[in-house]
Amino acid sequence: MPVTRLYLIRHGQSAGNAEGRFGGHSPTPLSSLGKRQAKATAQALAAERIDHIYSSDLLRAVQTAEPLSELLEIEIKKNDAFRERNVGVLEGLTFEESKRQYPRDYYALVNRNINHVITGGESYRQLLKRGTEAIREILRSHKGENVAIYSHTGAICYLTLNMIGAITRKTVQTPWLVTSNCGINRFEIRGRRNTRLIAINDTRHLMKITGNDSFVSG
Repeated sequence: MPVTRLYLIRHGQSAGNAEGRFGGHSPTPLSSLGKRQAKATAQALAAERIDHIYSSDLLRAVQTAEPLSELLEIEIKKNDAFRERNVGVLEGLTFEESKRQYPRDYYALVNRNINHVITGGESYRQLLKRGTEAIREILRSHKGENVAIYSHTGAICYLTLNMIGAITRKTVQTPWLVTSNCGINRFEIRGRRNTRLIAINDTRHLMKITGNDSFVSG
């Protein structure tokens, strides 16, 4: 059985991240730190023999994928299925502004209510549906290859939970898996019912930039 290696990578620090604002679907660019994180991540992944690069079509994710694309001379395949959750009325607001102006939506979000649809936005379950459908097609198309997908913290959290079987139809509330800017979640897929989580939030490659060397091996 060929082994497919999947890498879920969060984008580098964005201008919105630096200001503590909900990014959602806004076209926020990387900060100067985010650009340095993206280059360091590309150098680390270049050694992984990546065959395909996918990315959310949002600017901050695409900008993070570009250094790897340039290093390996592989085209970035943009896919809106890997966008962050549409946070509707919360987009662009800080946590404090969201809590004050839209408390119901804010608390449903931070408490990880998977079925709550944010006013003007979507639910975590809707995010999960579009993301898992896209990954399922990628895994069918690229068996035995190494695939990098650049996405966002919420999307990566729920895609990871789903891949390790932590979400069912009856799930109402979930834990939160932290993925730092340019953190990498690594998987090996050895068959339909054989998914191995190798690492969560691997940021060893960022040590010289941020001093953050988080690494949880599975």
